[in-house]
Amino acid sequence: MEKEPITIKGLEKLKEELDYLKNVKRHEIISAIAEARSHGDLKENAEYHAAKELQSHSEGRIQEINDVIARANIIDVTKLSNSGKIIFGSTIELLNTETNEKKTYKIVGKDEADIKKKLIYFKSPIGKGLIGKNLNNIVEIQTPAGKKIYEVKSVKYV
Repeated sequence: MEKEPITIKGLEKLKEELDYLKNVKRHEIISAIAEARSHGDLKENAEYHAAKELQSHSEGRIQEINDVIARANIIDVTKLSNSGKIIFGSTIELLNTETNEKKTYKIVGKDEADIKKKLIYFKSPIGKGLIGKNLNNIVEIQTPAGKKIYEVKSVKYV
């Protein structure tokens, strides 16, 4: 069983989702199944089958979250001394050397990753390209959209 790195915030978010699924969603689904059963014949009862499918997805997600929590390797970068090296949990400001556009990313685990929130998975092309680099390094990263060249402007452990 391989440990999965996760930030403290990411672990809290997973625990909140688990609590919601177990204590709210599960009861809503049970009520929906009971309601659909009361409509009679289950063979052609679309509401019943939809509720059972939703139950299956929800229970699968509960198992998945429990597995991630069991394998969690919690990384708290705020307790590390900042040497300017990009590591899991770092917040990095990059300057695109071609467009002069600045971007800020935080390197996180799989369940936390959300590009819209500037949270990138450490095994993504950008994440892999940045890990291990240092402040002021020029980094060339091959992305699905093509090659990007960035200068590392800041590395924060927040």
